[in-house]
Amino acid sequence: MHRDLLILRDPKESWKRCSLAPLREVEGVRFVTWHPELELDVTGRVLLDPAAPVLERGELGVDEDGRFACPLFLIDSSWRRLATLRRAVVGEPIPRALPRLATAYPRRSTTFDDPEQGLASIEALFAATCVAGAPDHALLAGYHFKDAFLAANPGLAS
Repeated sequence: MHRDLLILRDPKESWKRCSLAPLREVEGVRFVTWHPELELDVTGRVLLDPAAPVLERGELGVDEDGRFACPLFLIDSSWRRLATLRRAVVGEPIPRALPRLATAYPRRSTTFDDPEQGLASIEALFAATCVAGAPDHALLAGYHFKDAFLAANPGLAS
């Protein structure tokens, strides 16, 4: 499958606990590290945003090579810092939320309440490929909670 995934990453997040760490060397996955002066143009990319309209099945469009007509963009940060990183995003993204799903990632925040429907970043990326109609199982290959996530969301990858 051809990937075109862009991820804006918070440098304050530890790679040791990051669900996306296994994707660092995966072709078609690009990480950009946030800094205060950054302006990242994501025009035409689907921005995964829990406050947006729900992504419809097949909305991204998949060609015969498995390439999405609208590539994906994700902000990888704690929920508490999301608004800070979001300010670096410029251009005309296409904001979309995922349908209601359950996370398998154990949350331990003592300072901030995570949204009820919040997913680990790797879960959100994988779910987006499923909703798009082209599940990319390779994204979950290094995810420790893969089996629990799939069990909590039956039918997602079918």
